[in-house]
Amino acid sequence: MRTITNPVTGEQVVFERTGAETGGRLLSFELRLTPGGHVPGSHVHREQEERFTVLQGRMRFRRGLRIVAAGPGETVTVPPGTLHRFVNAGDGLARVRVEVQPALRMQELLEVTAELARGGRTLPNGMPLPLDFALFLRRFEREVAVPFVPSALVRAIMAPLARLAVRRGLDAPYRRERRDAA
Repeated sequence: MRTITNPVTGEQVVFERTGAETGGRLLSFELRLTPGGHVPGSHVHREQEERFTVLQGRMRFRRGLRIVAAGPGETVTVPPGTLHRFVNAGDGLARVRVEVQPALRMQELLEVTAELARGGRTLPNGMPLPLDFALFLRRFEREVAVPFVPSALVRAIMAPLARLAVRRGLDAPYRRERRDAA
């Protein structure tokens, strides 16, 4: 099993089944969140469903306009196109089994996010710095979208920033060959 850690958001991901192993149908992993650990920001997956099953601790999800609390044994499903975010709402470690269908490049997205955090290339909330964010949105367009802003507008705004980022050599994390979890 392969583990990645994001020191900024308090997320640790232990990959269980990868997209390569499931023919792209599924990515599953155990997400471990320190107290206060969280996803960097509210976001949308246009094509993917995410299912979160709490194994330990307390979680709080924003799903659409609703706040959902979940404890051990409870599952929160986020359909494609639904705004969401999550945080460890307890005082101890939270462990959550996450299933993403279809897998697309979600494993790579998680790896790049952690790599940027380890390299000091994120804001305090874990979001990539602006030039990195432009590259991130370009690379993972199918996996994640900015909520409330039309995709065409996001692409128009981010395209010149992405070109500048490439000129500055910031695109290495997006060119690196990723080793699939075994």
